[in-house]
Amino acid sequence: MILVTGGCFQGKKDYACETFHIAREETVDGAGCPLEAIFGARLLYHFHEYIRRMLQADQELDLEKLQRENPDIVLVTNELGYGVVPIDRFDREYREKTGRVCCEVAKRASEVHRVVCGIGTVIKHA
Repeated sequence: MILVTGGCFQGKKDYACETFHIAREETVDGAGCPLEAIFGARLLYHFHEYIRRMLQADQELDLEKLQRENPDIVLVTNELGYGVVPIDRFDREYREKTGRVCCEVAKRASEVHRVVCGIGTVIKHA
């Protein structure tokens, strides 16, 4: 499992596709794909939106199952922990949940990359 993170509109998806040699057709958008798609995709972008959808569906992501069934997946997510704390309770819970899930993914990941202005920095390489 590989995690690519960074701010909104920083070129994370392009960076991940180029770095890990993944064709656009092999990517899945977490904002609208079937929830099961994560277990077969090479790259899932908008992972933070995927987590939002899981929360809305009152479901938990099974990271052990993901690691077992799709150990080479690349997850691309926005960093949500910076900036103004949302007033809406669900948005606060979503932001916190996303941070916690991404921390757990980072622990399990073989690599973690942070992308700023299209430039990636490896912050973990096992």
